[in-house]
Amino acid sequence: MIKKKNINKFFYLFLFSHLLLWTLIPSLSNTNLPLDTIEALAWGSNLNWGFNKHPPFSAFAVEFFFKIFGNNDWAYYLLSQIFVITAFYFVWKFSIEVLENKVFSFLSVLILSGAYFYNFTTPEFNVNVSQLPFWALSVYFFWQGLNINKKIHWILFGIFSALGFLSKYLFIYILVALFIFFILNLKKYKKSIKNYILSILISLIILTPHFIWLFENNFVTVFYGLNRTGVSDLNLLNHLKNPTLFLFKQIIILIPIFIMCFALIKKFKFKIDMKNKKTFFLISINLIPILLMLATSIITGANIRTMWMTPFYLFLGTLFFLIFRNSIEIKNIKKFYRIFMFFFIFSPSVYLIISILDETKRTDYPGKEISRLVQNKWDDNFNNEIKIVIGDEWYAGNLSYHLYSRPLWINDLNNNTSNISEDDGVIYTGNPKILKKICPGVFGTIKPVGYCMIGRR
Repeated sequence: MIKKKNINKFFYLFLFSHLLLWTLIPSLSNTNLPLDTIEALAWGSNLNWGFNKHPPFSAFAVEFFFKIFGNNDWAYYLLSQIFVITAFYFVWKFSIEVLENKVFSFLSVLILSGAYFYNFTTPEFNVNVSQLPFWALSVYFFWQGLNINKKIHWILFGIFSALGFLSKYLFIYILVALFIFFILNLKKYKKSIKNYILSILISLIILTPHFIWLFENNFVTVFYGLNRTGVSDLNLLNHLKNPTLFLFKQIIILIPIFIMCFALIKKFKFKIDMKNKKTFFLISINLIPILLMLATSIITGANIRTMWMTPFYLFLGTLFFLIFRNSIEIKNIKKFYRIFMFFFIFSPSVYLIISILDETKRTDYPGKEISRLVQNKWDDNFNNEIKIVIGDEWYAGNLSYHLYSRPLWINDLNNNTSNISEDDGVIYTGNPKILKKICPGVFGTIKPVGYCMIGRR
């Protein structure tokens, strides 16, 4: 058993091991970065305050790393793990304050290794992973703000809330949960009202450029999200079917966490004291976002995609140890560690095996080799640099990432190639049959994609 005085060392060992393992394995086993990461890099090449699918923070993050590391794939696996372990760290910090027990706080983070949101899917840096640290940071500094009420805590809460929302709009669910908790305890926290309002104002200031972008672009990201849920399908059955599927999927996903939790319990003895502010707060941040998501599905008939729930369970372990702390059998902790080690090794092992055996994945796409062939053809025909690539985030995005000139990615010019100057150095990707007919420059095909090159000879 790990001694209490060594908990800190083992916690940081866990963080380092998680970061190293999940950076190294995909770096060695994948030929190409995953779809969502390439998509974020495509957006990052042509930064704006929003994109056709999501708000901009994930693009900001990968572009920052690109400026430092260039097109080295391992850097983006590392970036993703930095976001994950930052979330783990603040779950740990928060748990120590709430549970006042370092062993339980340590276990509340280890439990998260059972959920595939925090292991198997983390090599793909995307908007879901981008939310993780800000979800944990927002909860932590909101709690600090309530209990200490220093302006710095509320300012940080406002900043991290805005960055979470700029990662993905679903971040609003944790913000609503925190707001509900605050309103229900308004009498207790009267002294915090001004600082809470200050944090909201800070968030709104940070979000203003994105809101302006939304208005200028007809709320394209909002409509994209709504279309993904299928709410436009006028089928009454969806109001029952989709919420039921949502609940079923959550239970399946959480089974490893349940196994780890139940391994610690000898007899089920628990007491939920809603008058205890710690209990009330933890129930609020764990259950209210999930209930709101369920309500969304019931009311609108929305199909809630599994990965959207990525940050929702960060504090589930903390809630478990608060409620069941009197039922935990200390001698069962060894059993817990064995189960934890199984999941900790099992998940990356499965990832590695699938990556090696399945050769049809996006991460097997020869993006670097295709970009080399495209560059060679360009160099044979033109004497200027490639400055723009046009097409979808995958094919054109891979060119933007791999080509040494790091061209800007643009989604669509409505086939209006005549408005593009030869000095710009443009490659248009898309349907080869269509491109061949309209291409005013050099055309080529690398199945299944056509490439139209327009440059200065």
